Amino acid sequence: METVPFLDLKKINCRSLVAFEGAFKRVMESGWYILGNEVKAFEDEFAGYCGVKHCIGVGNGLDALTLILESYKILGLFKESDEVIVPANTYIATILAITNAKLLPILIEPDINTYNIDPEKISEKVTARTRAIMPVHLYGQCSEMSPILSIAAEHNLKVIEDGAQAHGAIYKGKRTGSLGDAAGFSFYPGKNLGALGDGGAVTTNDDRLADILRALRNYGSEKKYHNLFKGVNSRLDELQAAILRGKLKTLDVDNDRRRQIAGYYIEHIQNDRIVLPVVLNEQGHVFHLFVVRARERDRLQVYLQQHGIQTIIHYPIAPHKQAAYQEFNHFNLPITEKIHAEVLSLPINPVMSQQQVEQVVNTVNAFV
Repeated sequence: METVPFLDLKKINCRSLVAFEGAFKRVMESGWYILGNEVKAFEDEFAGYCGVKHCIGVGNGLDALTLILESYKILGLFKESDEVIVPANTYIATILAITNAKLLPILIEPDINTYNIDPEKISEKVTARTRAIMPVHLYGQCSEMSPILSIAAEHNLKVIEDGAQAHGAIYKGKRTGSLGDAAGFSFYPGKNLGALGDGGAVTTNDDRLADILRALRNYGSEKKYHNLFKGVNSRLDELQAAILRGKLKTLDVDNDRRRQIAGYYIEHIQNDRIVLPVVLNEQGHVFHLFVVRARERDRLQVYLQQHGIQTIIHYPIAPHKQAAYQEFNHFNLPITEKIHAEVLSLPINPVMSQQQVEQVVNTVNAFV
Protein backbone atom coordinates (compact mmCIF):
# COMPACT_ATOMS: atom_id res chain seq x y z
CA MET A 1 0.00 0.00 0.00
CA GLU A 2 1.48 3.32 -1.11
CA THR A 3 1.35 6.23 1.31
CA VAL A 4 -0.22 9.29 -0.27
CA PRO A 5 1.30 12.36 1.43
CA PHE A 6 -0.92 15.30 2.08
CA LEU A 7 1.65 17.64 0.54
CA ASP A 8 5.06 16.67 -0.87
CA LEU A 9 6.88 20.01 -0.84
CA LYS A 10 10.21 18.39 -1.62
CA LYS A 11 8.85 16.86 -4.81
CA ILE A 12 7.05 20.07 -5.76
CA ASN A 13 10.15 22.22 -5.36
CA CYS A 14 12.68 19.78 -6.84
CA ARG A 15 11.00 20.35 -10.20
CA SER A 16 12.43 23.88 -10.09
CA LEU A 17 15.90 23.08 -8.80
CA VAL A 18 17.73 24.42 -11.86
CA ALA A 19 15.70 27.65 -11.75
CA PHE A 20 16.37 27.97 -8.01
CA GLU A 21 20.11 27.59 -8.58
CA GLY A 22 19.95 30.35 -11.17
CA ALA A 23 17.98 32.56 -8.78
CA PHE A 24 20.52 32.00 -6.01
CA LYS A 25 23.39 32.80 -8.37
CA ARG A 26 21.73 36.05 -9.51
CA VAL A 27 21.15 37.21 -5.94
CA MET A 28 24.63 36.26 -4.75
CA GLU A 29 26.35 37.96 -7.65
CA SER A 30 24.26 41.12 -7.31
CA GLY A 31 25.75 41.89 -3.91
CA TRP A 32 22.38 43.43 -2.91
CA TYR A 33 20.25 41.32 -0.58
CA ILE A 34 17.43 43.54 0.77
CA LEU A 35 14.87 45.37 -1.44
CA GLY A 36 16.92 44.96 -4.57
CA ASN A 37 16.25 44.17 -8.21
CA GLU A 38 14.68 40.76 -7.57
CA VAL A 39 12.02 42.17 -5.25
CA LYS A 40 11.29 44.98 -7.68
CA ALA A 41 11.06 42.56 -10.61
CA PHE A 42 8.77 40.18 -8.74
CA GLU A 43 6.56 43.06 -7.60
CA ASP A 44 6.19 44.21 -11.20
CA GLU A 45 5.53 40.68 -12.47
CA PHE A 46 3.00 39.78 -9.78
CA ALA A 47 1.21 43.11 -10.19
CA GLY A 48 0.95 42.42 -13.90
CA TYR A 49 -0.27 38.90 -13.26
CA CYS A 50 -2.99 40.11 -10.88
CA GLY A 51 -3.91 43.03 -13.14
CA VAL A 52 -3.10 45.90 -10.75
CA LYS A 53 -0.74 48.87 -10.69
CA HIS A 54 1.13 48.03 -7.50
CA CYS A 55 2.54 45.05 -5.64
CA ILE A 56 4.41 45.63 -2.37
CA GLY A 57 6.41 42.67 -1.09
CA VAL A 58 6.30 42.14 2.68
CA GLY A 59 7.45 39.57 5.21
CA ASN A 60 4.34 37.36 5.31
CA GLY A 61 0.60 37.27 4.69
CA LEU A 62 -0.36 38.41 8.18
CA ASP A 63 1.78 41.51 7.80
CA ALA A 64 0.25 42.15 4.38
CA LEU A 65 -3.24 42.44 5.85
CA THR A 66 -2.13 44.27 8.97
CA LEU A 67 -0.17 46.87 7.02
CA ILE A 68 -3.11 47.56 4.72
CA LEU A 69 -5.22 48.39 7.75
CA GLU A 70 -2.46 50.49 9.32
CA SER A 71 -2.06 52.39 6.06
CA TYR A 72 -5.74 53.26 5.99
CA LYS A 73 -5.38 54.58 9.53
CA ILE A 74 -2.51 56.80 8.39
CA LEU A 75 -4.69 58.03 5.51
CA GLY A 76 -7.30 59.02 8.10
CA LEU A 77 -9.90 56.59 6.76
CA PHE A 78 -9.82 54.23 9.74
CA LYS A 79 -9.27 54.84 13.44
CA GLU A 80 -8.82 52.57 16.44
CA SER A 81 -11.93 50.55 17.38
CA ASP A 82 -13.48 50.90 13.94
CA GLU A 83 -15.10 47.71 12.63
CA VAL A 84 -14.04 45.32 9.89
CA ILE A 85 -16.51 42.71 8.66
CA VAL A 86 -14.85 39.31 8.21
CA PRO A 87 -15.93 35.67 7.83
CA ALA A 88 -16.07 33.81 11.15
CA ASN A 89 -14.61 30.56 9.80
CA THR A 90 -11.36 31.91 8.37
CA TYR A 91 -7.86 31.00 9.51
CA ILE A 92 -7.04 33.01 12.62
CA ALA A 93 -4.45 35.16 10.80
CA THR A 94 -7.23 37.16 9.16
CA ILE A 95 -8.67 38.02 12.56
CA LEU A 96 -5.22 38.70 14.02
CA ALA A 97 -4.55 41.30 11.33
CA ILE A 98 -7.64 43.22 12.39
CA THR A 99 -6.94 43.13 16.11
CA ASN A 100 -3.22 43.80 15.58
CA ALA A 101 -4.30 47.04 13.91
CA LYS A 102 -6.48 47.79 16.98
CA LEU A 103 -9.68 47.42 14.97
CA LEU A 104 -12.71 45.31 15.84
CA PRO A 105 -13.53 42.17 13.81
CA ILE A 106 -17.24 41.64 13.15
CA LEU A 107 -17.63 37.92 12.54
CA ILE A 108 -20.09 36.87 9.83
CA GLU A 109 -21.33 33.34 9.24
CA PRO A 110 -20.28 31.69 5.95
CA ASP A 111 -22.31 30.07 3.22
CA ILE A 112 -22.39 26.39 4.24
CA ASN A 113 -21.89 25.34 0.61
CA THR A 114 -18.90 27.46 -0.40
CA TYR A 115 -17.44 28.16 3.08
CA ASN A 116 -16.94 31.78 2.03
CA ILE A 117 -18.62 34.77 3.69
CA ASP A 118 -22.36 34.88 3.07
CA PRO A 119 -23.09 38.24 1.40
CA GLU A 120 -26.72 38.11 2.55
CA LYS A 121 -25.57 38.35 6.16
CA ILE A 122 -23.29 41.39 5.71
CA SER A 123 -25.70 44.33 5.47
CA GLU A 124 -27.35 43.60 8.82
CA LYS A 125 -23.97 43.93 10.52
CA VAL A 126 -22.99 47.28 9.00
CA THR A 127 -22.94 50.09 11.59
CA ALA A 128 -21.76 53.68 11.75
CA ARG A 129 -18.34 52.33 12.81
CA THR A 130 -17.92 49.87 9.94
CA ARG A 131 -15.03 50.78 7.68
CA ALA A 132 -14.25 47.69 5.61
CA ILE A 133 -15.26 44.22 4.46
CA MET A 134 -12.49 41.62 4.37
CA PRO A 135 -13.64 38.64 2.28
CA VAL A 136 -11.44 35.55 2.43
CA HIS A 137 -11.14 33.39 -0.68
CA LEU A 138 -11.07 30.31 1.50
CA TYR A 139 -9.53 27.03 0.31
CA GLY A 140 -8.87 28.68 -3.08
CA GLN A 141 -12.40 29.67 -4.14
CA CYS A 142 -13.25 33.30 -4.86
CA SER A 143 -15.84 34.86 -2.61
CA GLU A 144 -18.99 36.14 -4.29
CA MET A 145 -17.56 39.60 -4.86
CA SER A 146 -20.34 41.37 -6.81
CA PRO A 147 -22.79 41.63 -3.89
CA ILE A 148 -19.92 42.41 -1.50
CA LEU A 149 -18.73 45.26 -3.71
CA SER A 150 -22.31 46.57 -4.01
CA ILE A 151 -22.73 46.64 -0.23
CA ALA A 152 -19.35 48.35 0.13
CA ALA A 153 -20.28 51.01 -2.42
CA GLU A 154 -23.63 51.64 -0.71
CA HIS A 155 -21.98 52.23 2.67
CA ASN A 156 -18.66 53.73 1.48
CA LEU A 157 -16.60 50.82 2.79
CA LYS A 158 -13.22 49.54 1.70
CA VAL A 159 -12.95 45.96 0.41
CA ILE A 160 -9.75 44.17 1.42
CA GLU A 161 -9.24 40.71 -0.04
CA ASP A 162 -7.51 37.97 1.91
CA GLY A 163 -6.06 36.15 -1.10
CA ALA A 164 -3.62 33.98 0.83
CA GLN A 165 -5.16 30.75 -0.49
CA ALA A 166 -6.29 31.85 -3.94
CA HIS A 167 -3.34 32.94 -6.08
CA GLY A 168 -4.55 33.01 -9.68
CA ALA A 169 -8.27 32.44 -9.13
CA ILE A 170 -10.48 34.39 -11.55
CA TYR A 171 -13.81 36.07 -10.82
CA LYS A 172 -15.73 37.50 -13.79
CA GLY A 173 -12.55 37.92 -15.81
CA LYS A 174 -10.43 39.46 -13.04
CA ARG A 175 -7.89 37.75 -10.81
CA THR A 176 -7.87 37.79 -7.06
CA GLY A 177 -5.80 40.72 -5.89
CA SER A 178 -7.63 43.08 -8.24
CA LEU A 179 -11.21 42.62 -7.02
CA GLY A 180 -11.25 45.11 -4.13
CA ASP A 181 -9.37 48.18 -2.93
CA ALA A 182 -6.38 46.14 -1.77
CA ALA A 183 -5.44 42.50 -1.19
CA GLY A 184 -3.06 40.60 1.04
CA PHE A 185 -1.23 37.47 -0.14
CA SER A 186 0.90 34.88 1.62
CA PHE A 187 3.75 32.99 -0.03
CA TYR A 188 4.10 30.45 2.78
CA PRO A 189 5.75 27.33 1.29
CA GLY A 190 2.53 25.30 1.13
CA LYS A 191 0.58 27.92 -0.87
CA ASN A 192 -0.19 27.53 -4.57
CA LEU A 193 2.51 30.17 -5.10
CA GLY A 194 4.87 29.29 -2.29
CA ALA A 195 8.38 30.47 -1.49
CA LEU A 196 11.07 28.47 0.33
CA GLY A 197 10.30 30.39 3.50
CA ASP A 198 7.94 33.14 4.63
CA GLY A 199 6.84 35.90 2.32
CA GLY A 200 3.83 38.03 1.46
CA ALA A 201 2.60 40.91 -0.66
CA VAL A 202 -0.07 43.56 -1.00
CA THR A 203 -1.68 44.38 -4.35
CA THR A 204 -3.63 47.57 -5.05
CA ASN A 205 -4.42 50.24 -7.62
CA ASP A 206 -4.28 52.98 -4.99
CA ASP A 207 -1.12 55.05 -5.52
CA ARG A 208 -1.09 56.73 -2.11
CA LEU A 209 -1.84 53.49 -0.27
CA ALA A 210 1.05 51.83 -2.11
CA ASP A 211 3.44 54.65 -1.16
CA ILE A 212 2.54 54.35 2.52
CA LEU A 213 2.84 50.56 2.43
CA ARG A 214 6.33 50.75 0.92
CA ALA A 215 7.36 53.03 3.75
CA LEU A 216 5.63 51.10 6.54
CA ARG A 217 7.30 47.80 5.61
CA ASN A 218 10.72 49.49 5.86
CA TYR A 219 10.66 51.15 9.30
CA GLY A 220 8.27 53.85 8.06
CA SER A 221 10.95 55.27 5.80
CA GLU A 222 10.44 56.66 2.30
CA LYS A 223 14.03 57.89 2.24
CA LYS A 224 16.89 56.25 4.12
CA TYR A 225 17.14 57.52 7.72
CA HIS A 226 14.05 59.71 7.23
CA ASN A 227 11.11 58.06 8.99
CA LEU A 228 7.66 59.45 8.24
CA PHE A 229 5.72 56.77 10.12
CA LYS A 230 6.14 54.33 12.99
CA GLY A 231 6.81 51.44 10.67
CA VAL A 232 7.98 47.84 10.95
CA ASN A 233 10.60 45.60 9.41
CA SER A 234 8.55 43.45 7.04
CA ARG A 235 10.32 43.14 3.72
CA LEU A 236 10.06 40.34 1.18
CA ASP A 237 13.47 38.72 1.06
CA GLU A 238 15.50 39.21 -2.13
CA LEU A 239 16.20 35.48 -2.52
CA GLN A 240 12.57 34.51 -1.91
CA ALA A 241 11.51 37.06 -4.52
CA ALA A 242 13.90 35.50 -7.02
CA ILE A 243 12.46 32.05 -6.31
CA LEU A 244 8.88 33.32 -6.59
CA ARG A 245 9.64 34.87 -9.98
CA GLY A 246 10.41 31.41 -11.34
CA LYS A 247 7.42 29.73 -9.72
CA LEU A 248 5.02 32.41 -10.93
CA LYS A 249 5.69 31.24 -14.50
CA THR A 250 4.21 27.81 -13.78
CA LEU A 251 1.41 28.89 -11.40
CA ASP A 252 -1.40 28.64 -13.96
CA VAL A 253 -0.26 25.20 -15.11
CA ASP A 254 -0.11 23.99 -11.51
CA ASN A 255 -3.54 25.47 -10.77
CA ASP A 256 -4.97 23.65 -13.79
CA ARG A 257 -3.57 20.36 -12.48
CA ARG A 258 -5.21 21.04 -9.12
CA ARG A 259 -8.51 21.62 -10.92
CA GLN A 260 -8.12 18.34 -12.80
CA ILE A 261 -7.57 16.41 -9.57
CA ALA A 262 -10.49 18.17 -7.89
CA GLY A 263 -12.71 17.41 -10.85
CA TYR A 264 -11.80 13.73 -10.64
CA TYR A 265 -12.53 13.69 -6.92
CA ILE A 266 -15.90 15.36 -7.38
CA GLU A 267 -16.90 13.00 -10.19
CA HIS A 268 -15.71 9.76 -8.61
CA ILE A 269 -16.10 10.12 -4.84
CA GLN A 270 -19.48 8.53 -4.21
CA ASN A 271 -20.06 8.11 -0.51
CA ASP A 272 -23.19 9.49 1.13
CA ARG A 273 -21.23 10.07 4.35
CA ILE A 274 -19.04 12.64 2.58
CA VAL A 275 -20.08 16.18 1.59
CA LEU A 276 -18.07 17.33 -1.41
CA PRO A 277 -17.13 20.98 -2.11
CA VAL A 278 -19.45 23.13 -4.20
CA VAL A 279 -17.66 24.86 -7.07
CA LEU A 280 -19.43 27.99 -8.30
CA ASN A 281 -17.12 28.52 -11.27
CA GLU A 282 -14.20 26.36 -12.37
CA GLN A 283 -11.81 29.28 -12.99
CA GLY A 284 -12.85 30.84 -9.69
CA HIS A 285 -11.39 27.96 -7.67
CA VAL A 286 -7.68 27.06 -7.59
CA PHE A 287 -8.08 24.30 -4.98
CA HIS A 288 -5.39 25.30 -2.57
CA LEU A 289 -7.23 22.72 -0.48
CA PHE A 290 -9.79 20.05 -1.32
CA VAL A 291 -12.07 20.11 1.70
CA VAL A 292 -14.82 17.60 2.38
CA ARG A 293 -17.17 17.38 5.35
CA ALA A 294 -18.21 14.36 7.36
CA ARG A 295 -20.18 14.03 10.57
CA GLU A 296 -17.74 11.32 11.60
CA ARG A 297 -14.76 13.41 10.53
CA ASP A 298 -12.36 12.13 13.18
CA ARG A 299 -13.14 8.50 12.45
CA LEU A 300 -12.76 9.17 8.72
CA GLN A 301 -9.35 10.75 9.28
CA VAL A 302 -8.15 7.76 11.31
CA TYR A 303 -9.49 5.37 8.68
CA LEU A 304 -7.70 7.19 5.86
CA GLN A 305 -4.46 7.32 7.84
CA GLN A 306 -4.66 3.56 8.45
CA HIS A 307 -4.99 3.09 4.70
CA GLY A 308 -2.06 5.32 3.77
CA ILE A 309 -3.89 8.59 3.04
CA GLN A 310 -2.57 11.64 4.89
CA THR A 311 -5.10 14.38 5.66
CA ILE A 312 -5.19 17.63 7.62
CA ILE A 313 -8.02 19.49 9.35
CA HIS A 314 -8.31 23.10 8.19
CA TYR A 315 -9.15 24.17 10.91
CA PRO A 316 -10.07 22.24 14.06
CA ILE A 317 -10.93 25.29 16.23
CA ALA A 318 -12.87 28.32 15.05
CA PRO A 319 -11.21 31.68 15.77
CA HIS A 320 -13.99 32.73 18.14
CA LYS A 321 -13.40 29.58 20.21
CA GLN A 322 -9.64 30.11 20.59
CA ALA A 323 -8.16 30.98 23.97
CA ALA A 324 -6.56 34.01 22.33
CA TYR A 325 -10.02 35.47 21.77
CA GLN A 326 -11.78 34.73 25.03
CA GLU A 327 -13.89 37.84 24.53
CA PHE A 328 -15.54 36.04 21.58
CA ASN A 329 -15.90 32.59 23.17
CA HIS A 330 -19.57 33.16 23.99
CA PHE A 331 -20.54 33.94 20.38
CA ASN A 332 -23.18 31.67 18.88
CA LEU A 333 -22.06 30.88 15.33
CA PRO A 334 -23.57 27.47 14.54
CA ILE A 335 -22.66 27.29 10.84
CA THR A 336 -19.03 28.16 11.56
CA GLU A 337 -18.87 25.66 14.40
CA LYS A 338 -20.42 22.92 12.24
CA ILE A 339 -17.83 23.54 9.53
CA HIS A 340 -14.91 23.41 11.93
CA ALA A 341 -16.26 20.19 13.46
CA GLU A 342 -16.69 18.41 10.12
CA VAL A 343 -14.06 19.56 7.60
CA LEU A 344 -11.20 17.38 6.40
CA SER A 345 -8.69 18.22 3.67
CA LEU A 346 -7.75 15.46 1.23
CA PRO A 347 -4.40 15.43 -0.59
CA ILE A 348 -4.26 17.73 -3.61
CA ASN A 349 -1.17 19.18 -5.26
CA PRO A 350 0.26 19.42 -8.78
CA VAL A 351 2.73 16.52 -8.39
CA MET A 352 0.18 13.87 -7.38
CA SER A 353 0.11 10.89 -9.73
CA GLN A 354 -3.14 9.59 -11.17
CA GLN A 355 -2.55 6.39 -9.22
CA GLN A 356 -2.44 8.39 -5.98
CA VAL A 357 -5.59 10.29 -6.93
CA GLU A 358 -7.43 7.03 -7.60
CA GLN A 359 -6.14 5.56 -4.35
CA VAL A 360 -7.65 8.49 -2.45
CA VAL A 361 -10.98 8.08 -4.24
CA ASN A 362 -11.16 4.32 -3.70
CA THR A 363 -10.23 4.62 -0.03
CA VAL A 364 -12.78 7.37 0.64
CA ASN A 365 -15.47 5.39 -1.16
CA ALA A 366 -14.72 2.35 0.99
CA PHE A 367 -15.31 4.23 4.25
CA VAL A 368 -18.42 2.89 6.02
